[in-house]
Amino acid sequence: MKERDLKILELSPNRYRELKYFCRQYREKQSQLRSITELSSPSFGGTGGGNKISDRTADTACRRACLAKDIEMIEQAAIEADSEIYPYIINNVVDGIAYEYLEVPSSIATFYRKRKEFFKILDKRKR
Repeated sequence: MKERDLKILELSPNRYRELKYFCRQYREKQSQLRSITELSSPSFGGTGGGNKISDRTADTACRRACLAKDIEMIEQAAIEADSEIYPYIINNVVDGIAYEYLEVPSSIATFYRKRKEFFKILDKRKR
């Protein structure tokens, strides 16, 4: 089944696709967040004459914070769109699972209306 782009009046087709593919990275971001455990003390780098200090612990902490922020942004937008069916919205936008395979406890019209609302909320949060 070919996936169609959602038409949301408030979003350009390109912005919608940007948000859609941002959501498609959700599982990758979760995996990366789980795998980032490397913490180390600052190391003094370079063979040249500079006094450059590389702080891998700070870099790792920043990367973890960015990943966690992106994951939370998607989850919170789904919850704000509809707190009852948000797991179904996440499965749909993240994994591309069609409504027909999700067993959503709402009508298809309601689901897609909430999905559109999700993208509007995500657009505001991601600016």
